[in-house]
Amino acid sequence: MRARNATHLALTLFVAAGLGVCAASAQTSSASPKKSISSKTGSSSRRSKSSRKSSRRERGQKAPAPERISEIQQALAKDGSFPGKPNGKWDASTIEATRKFQEAHGLNPSGKLDAKTLQQLGLGSGTAGIAPPMPPVSSSSLRKTTPPQTAPHQK
Repeated sequence: MRARNATHLALTLFVAAGLGVCAASAQTSSASPKKSISSKTGSSSRRSKSSRKSSRRERGQKAPAPERISEIQQALAKDGSFPGKPNGKWDASTIEATRKFQEAHGLNPSGKLDAKTLQQLGLGSGTAGIAPPMPPVSSSSLRKTTPPQTAPHQK
């Protein structure tokens, strides 16, 4: 019984000490103007979050790597749409060549890369723009779920 009372007393003191620390912390933060809640940011914790790197996806199309741009320029040159030498830069002449290629092949002449343009150039996926993406096949679905058959016992 004594051990139980001692444990109860210790827990009570621990909780009281924790509340005291919280109360003291709140009191010092309201007395100090540097640590007060800013009306512009809403709270001081938001400032620390804004300095973290965001894990959100960035919107818009990313520029291809220079090696990929060179491949595209080579394919455009092979078709006769790109007059220059492939340099790996997505410049005005590459955009114009892409636009010319798209127009000649019945595509939307936007000058921007899309799945159908890459497909026509021979650089895209065989299913791009034709069918919806397929879910990945897991290795567990490849295994048979039926139990192995055992040979009948011979007597």
